[in-house]
Amino acid sequence: MYRRPSPGQLSFENFYLPFGGKLSGENRWVKLAELIPWESFESEYADQFSQTMGAPAKPFRVALGTLIIKEKLGISDAETVEQIRENPYLQYFLGFSEYRESAPFDASMLVHFRQRLNLELLAQVNDAVVDSVLASEGSPVAMSPESSPPSDDDEDEPPAPPNQGQLLIDTTCAPADIRYPTDLDLLNDARKASEAILDALYAQVMLSLKCKPRTYRQKARKAYLAIAKKRQPSRKLIRKGIRQQLGYVRRNLAHIDGLITLGASLSQLSRRQYRLLLVIHEVFRQQEWMYQQSVRRVDDRIVSMSQPHVRPMVRGKAGTPVEFGAKLSLSCVRGCVFLERLSWDAFNESQHLQHQVEAFRRRFGHYPFSVHADQIYRTRANRRWCKARGIRLSGPPLGRPQQDPQVQTQLKQQACEDEKVRVQIEGKFGQAKRRFGLNRVMAKLADTAASAIAITFLVMNLERWLSHFLSFIFGVGLLVLESVMELSGLPWGFARASQRIWLWPSQMGCLYDLMHGICSIYFLSKPYISSVQPKHIFLDFLVRKYRSQPRQELEF
Repeated sequence: MYRRPSPGQLSFENFYLPFGGKLSGENRWVKLAELIPWESFESEYADQFSQTMGAPAKPFRVALGTLIIKEKLGISDAETVEQIRENPYLQYFLGFSEYRESAPFDASMLVHFRQRLNLELLAQVNDAVVDSVLASEGSPVAMSPESSPPSDDDEDEPPAPPNQGQLLIDTTCAPADIRYPTDLDLLNDARKASEAILDALYAQVMLSLKCKPRTYRQKARKAYLAIAKKRQPSRKLIRKGIRQQLGYVRRNLAHIDGLITLGASLSQLSRRQYRLLLVIHEVFRQQEWMYQQSVRRVDDRIVSMSQPHVRPMVRGKAGTPVEFGAKLSLSCVRGCVFLERLSWDAFNESQHLQHQVEAFRRRFGHYPFSVHADQIYRTRANRRWCKARGIRLSGPPLGRPQQDPQVQTQLKQQACEDEKVRVQIEGKFGQAKRRFGLNRVMAKLADTAASAIAITFLVMNLERWLSHFLSFIFGVGLLVLESVMELSGLPWGFARASQRIWLWPSQMGCLYDLMHGICSIYFLSKPYISSVQPKHIFLDFLVRKYRSQPRQELEF
């Protein structure tokens, strides 16, 4: 069951604090709460629940806000709940009307939040956030569905708008939280899981059997450890160990079939055990086929018993030639990131370029002026498709080099400039993997891992808006700093040279205190930042601290 919260944005002034005081309107969580259009997606989220049956579900704002907090702070599910319990700003961000000392929900609820927020819903939220970010910067925002460009079949449609903007596209891999897989380790895990299932089935028919089926689990474990403990086992020894583990798994599966014949029911197994049994059969089939064919590759290869949806992704990069996780196709427009495709199977990213360009057109109403992509995207088909629509694809042209040295130099310079633009999306990958949790996705299920990945890029766009807001405040501070210096004549050793400001190292503390004071005035009394009295108070503080002469009144 789902109960819609009362409409309207809760004002931070009305947030009740039992210990007194009020929330600051300049807090980052208050600012982020104003940016996200919570009510726009309430209906779509509510359609997942029954209106009459079941316990009331948590509101959409609580579900999405909790996942944003977790990803932004980079903490675990349990720590996220503790942070929400302790911080009134986080509770306001989740839409609560007053501070609560108790935990609003259990940490296990975050798993359900990830399952309910699918990729389609998160993509819509991300598009709305990007619209707000670009609107705050004065850039043209995405078009609404009513104003989207008409189809090509309409003969009376107005002329298409000119191509504008730059589209950056690339792919990356989000590694899952699994150990590095080997055939021997995988078969050993399958053997242990099959033994647990065999024990559960034997308990159902133990009265009709004289003795328990023999599994040789102790010998199997010793045989595995004899190879696993070696620092560099030979290929012959590894192949022998694989053959042994295949025999043990084959024996266990045969015993399981025999117990089912005697009356054991698979319905008595837990969902996890039944799922593991299916995975064991597939792992045994793949490993037996590779052993018989003496090959090391098989289609849809399973590399983890607990996460059978994970596939190996051959990347060919130094240090990590193969990664194990989801393959992501991303696009970047003016610093905002869009998750275009997420797949647990490998795919050729060059076949996805046209879809990403069309997605750009749906969002902004026109094609991009240029598409900056890696070499794998620059196929002949993609070049023809972009040329037919007036889109310039980055990179040097195909064919022989130009005979004219001047033309060849211009082409090289253009390719160099295109690469400088394209490399910006690599920085987004680094930010997602080093600052946020894309370097190791801790969610175990396929749908929850996909939601966690999508939340990462949503938080990155929110972080960009927040940094833009703080940059604006810092820019205002620099303007005030320059005005103060010109009017007060403080000897701080500033000198303009080559359009740069030089500051003596011994005076860095003065600059820090000055910027701290300016930001404090702005955050605590924003309406009074342009008044005379706070400036005189702050200048009096600076004059008393950094000058020995008496205080001088300054006119503004």
